[in-house]
Amino acid sequence: MRVFMGVLMLFAITPGYQEEITKWRQEREAGLKAEYGWLSVSGLFWLKEAYNRVGASPTCNVRLPRGPANAAILTLRVGKIHLAANPGVVVTVNGKAVTSVDLQSDRDGATPDVIGIGDLRLFVIHRDNKDAIRLKDPEAPTRKQFTGLKWFPVQPNWKVEAKFVTYPKPKKLVIDTMIGGKEEDLSPGYAEFQRNGQTIQLEATEENNALFFVFRDKTAGKTTYPAARFLSSQMPKDGKVVLDFNRAYNPPCAFTSFATCPLPTPQNRLSIEIPAGEMMYSSSLHP
Repeated sequence: MRVFMGVLMLFAITPGYQEEITKWRQEREAGLKAEYGWLSVSGLFWLKEAYNRVGASPTCNVRLPRGPANAAILTLRVGKIHLAANPGVVVTVNGKAVTSVDLQSDRDGATPDVIGIGDLRLFVIHRDNKDAIRLKDPEAPTRKQFTGLKWFPVQPNWKVEAKFVTYPKPKKLVIDTMIGGKEEDLSPGYAEFQRNGQTIQLEATEENNALFFVFRDKTAGKTTYPAARFLSSQMPKDGKVVLDFNRAYNPPCAFTSFATCPLPTPQNRLSIEIPAGEMMYSSSLHP
């Protein structure tokens, strides 16, 4: 280890560290390729107030790629969502057959109910004060024709021990999304480190008892995904946080057109290149 520009940088590639990053990257790819991983996302359907037909018929506004022509009715009334299965159609919610049930969305961080129709899975999501159905299909072309992830070589100089500055009280962030909406979240503070004579600051949010960063750097659109990349880290300890950009990864929007990813806040649009972590993904389906 050595001090670089006043900040502790971890330069030595040890066999253990290389193995740790390789294993993490393999698990990352396996998660994407899983039966109902992000590569299986193949539809996003905004629900209208009152009745929404679900099925494979062209007249259904929640259109399934296969299965019953008319499988169920979703009723949306003042933010409440109810599912009624059509007679003779097997519909499950969280693995149990149902005929009529109220549904829980992912609003306010809740775990959404999972609707099953054959091998298809549907989730109610809440974005920008609207409700939608996200469809996952294990037969999705994006999953079947996945070409694999690409990564920069592991570079220990991009594993940074940064200072973490905590706000006196959580700061409200208004975050733009890929679908043109806005989300609100709270930031506990920001990480700060030095690179190439510049002071870099990255605002964090909290997710699953960890810090979560959405950032864009000068590699965006060249070697990395144009919109943003994600990075998670452990919570600060003694005013420090470790940012390992070798674990920076692409948002779901890099693989499917049916995701609603957050974009970086102005603070997190960086004027430096970070040639570390996951590189741009492209395929004939999602260039």
